[in-house]
Amino acid sequence: MKAAILVLSDPTHGKEEALGRVFNALASAYDFKQNDVEVKVMFNGTGTRWITELANPENPVHGLFEAVKDTVAGVSCGCADVFGAAEDVESSGYYYLTENAVPGTRGLPSVHRLVADGFTVITF
Repeated sequence: MKAAILVLSDPTHGKEEALGRVFNALASAYDFKQNDVEVKVMFNGTGTRWITELANPENPVHGLFEAVKDTVAGVSCGCADVFGAAEDVESSGYYYLTENAVPGTRGLPSVHRLVADGFTVITF
């Protein structure tokens, strides 16, 4: 069993719902990690904006993020560009995911590759 968790929620829209989604994404990663299951967390779409938010110690999910940040595989490069998070991601030190060479972008994560590698893909 392997799990890939894609965070798509936008921290700038629907604050409580978005927080609930990222909280549950990270809680799921924590659950898999505690049960010795390989898990990858990826930030895609407007979810790329979470990188700065979660690094803030004032964020209510910061502690949980710290507990699972070793499971973060990276951030969608193309999505960070499109949704204005590229500068924050670049200064965060997280890897850009670029395997899916979508025309007009610097690349996105490959969901195909995740599935081919046996990951169950879960979105929040």
